This record gives sequence, structure tokens and C-alpha cells, in this order.
Amino acid sequence: MRATVVVPTYNEAGNIAAFVSAVRAAVPAASVLVVDDASPDGTAAIVEQMAADDSSVAVLSRPAKGGLGSAYRAGFRHAIDAGADVCVQMDADFSHDPAALPVMLAVAEHGVDLAMGSRYIPGSVIENWPRTRRLLSRWGNRYAAGVLGLDDVTSGFRVYRVTALQRIDFESVAAQGYGFQVEMTARLVRLGGSVVEFPITFRDRTAGVSKMSKSIIGEAFVLVARLWVTDFAGRRSRRRAGR
Repeated sequence: MRATVVVPTYNEAGNIAAFVSAVRAAVPAASVLVVDDASPDGTAAIVEQMAADDSSVAVLSRPAKGGLGSAYRAGFRHAIDAGADVCVQMDADFSHDPAALPVMLAVAEHGVDLAMGSRYIPGSVIENWPRTRRLLSRWGNRYAAGVLGLDDVTSGFRVYRVTALQRIDFESVAAQGYGFQVEMTARLVRLGGSVVEFPITFRDRTAGVSKMSKSIIGEAFVLVARLWVTDFAGRRSRRRAGR
């Protein structure tokens, strides 16, 4: 199966060359697509130089910063049009270890719709995160998991089969940030898609600046509440119909 690793970037010049090289070393048969939102630090130019020497590396340059969800939608569409069977989503800051890719890809290739790197199951480790960020992520994810009945729904380390992306109509997912991860997972689970979680070692970035913001956090909480209301209405309708 053809796999494409989709990597959204904005000001990742300090990470991107080493990251792309690490992904290529971990999964030599996979392609790498960097989706750059006009980074003023020259991230796209670095990738273009790498692409000149490696046909499995490409950059999709966008005219302005459009957000994480928008970048993944554009990247997935580009990868699918190029013939990908599996799409990987990862951060460029090494918080997601490329060494975990072979196992996650193998699971997806054997029929699982979504293989997901989890920070909150036994065996997982979180390194170098500030206490406030750790608590925010942990409790934010518990909120989503408790309402939706899912696990690490905000994890950004994922391997999707293209057939699953098409089933959930990924291009109609409007959310960004954590909200994008939540809605993608919720859609897949509702449609009976299979999800396998792996414990990962999650490391805080050592270069660059986090893209987290209050608006991203707020969007995720509002989205989860909306999904809960939708699910609750559906459950009531099914009970009234005797199903």
C-alpha cells in the first residue's frame, strides 16, 4: 500500500530537515508531504531543497496561515489524488516519534481504519511537558472521552486508511486544532470504523513555538458539547422508536 506522511508546518525551519530525514529513514517506502502555510522563516524552501534530491519528498505551499484542520484536509486531498492508500498525520516538532511509524502502518495495512498513537493508555509516556499543559490536555481529553465514549481523541499522531477518510467525508470537517481530531474520530466511530490505539512516548518540542491558543481550546470544547447534544438527540429518537 502507498503511504503518505502529511506534515502541516508554520515556522518549523529549526525542525523540518531533521524530521523529514527521520521519517524517510523509518519508512523508506513512504512519501512525505509538507503542507506549509507561508512560513516566514523559510520552512518551505528547506523542504523544496530536500525534494530536489528526493522524489519521495514534496511541499504543498499555501498562501497564508489557514489552520491545522485546513492543512490536513488539503494534504489528504493532495495525497489521495497522487494515489495514496494510507495517510499519516504527524507534527513536525518531534513530539511524534517517526520510529513508531512501521508498526502503525502495518496495522493500517492489515485493515484497521485508524491506528492512533495514544498518550493516555498503559505504556505511554509524556516527556518535558509543562504541568499546566499536561493538565489541560489530560482533562480536556477526559472531557471529550467522557462525553463521546472515545479514548485519546485529541491525539495528532494517526494513520488513516484512505477508504476510511472517504467514508467520513473528511473534506467537510470544518474544525481546526483539537476540534479537528475530535470530529474526525467521532465520525469514524459513529460509522463503525475500527480504531486501534498504541502507547507512545510523547515529547514536548525542543525548537520552534507551540501553535496552541485559547481559540483552539475553546473550539474543541464547543465541538464536543455539540456532538454530545447530537448523540443525545439520536439516542432519544431510537428509544422512542423502540430500537
